[in-house]
Amino acid sequence: MVNVEAPMCALVQDLLSENGWNADEPWTPLRRDLTEPVKDPGVRIEVIGPEQAHVRTAIQRASFDGSTFTDERWHAMAAGLPYADARCLVAYDDQGNAVAAVTVWSAGPGKPGLLEPMGVHRERRGHGYGKAITVAAAAALQGLGSLSALVCTPSSNVGAVATYKSAGFQELPEVWDKYRDAQ
Repeated sequence: MVNVEAPMCALVQDLLSENGWNADEPWTPLRRDLTEPVKDPGVRIEVIGPEQAHVRTAIQRASFDGSTFTDERWHAMAAGLPYADARCLVAYDDQGNAVAAVTVWSAGPGKPGLLEPMGVHRERRGHGYGKAITVAAAAALQGLGSLSALVCTPSSNVGAVATYKSAGFQELPEVWDKYRDAQ
């Protein structure tokens, strides 16, 4: 299968539909303005470096069913040029357990930044850690000079949409990727 993301109001959407492309599941984009100070997330947050990669990868595997994110893949990601303006953050509970993680990607000062992915350990959900790590992500992007933070999640993931909104993100109109079988 091949997927493509295109602006919803663009002519390319119609052209793709006319040529056998179908609408995929709806996604909800969300945006947070970063021109005002970001409040403290209320939990301990650490920026993860190479020595703590195993903590970041373990949280991702515990957050997403079927995740294959390994220490080796983290090191490959961190060695790439785009990661020069990115950061991995981990949130800890009061007992010092890693409970949530996020990677933020800055496009540079004065431009938007992206959260992708954000996850909370499946056994730690429902305690505000998703909101906390998302607020920490916004603060990290602000520190990198971003004027706004963006994230996009499947609309069917109502928990994620609610988490981002609780962290100050504004929901934008849904979008649909286009897909078709590879030929």
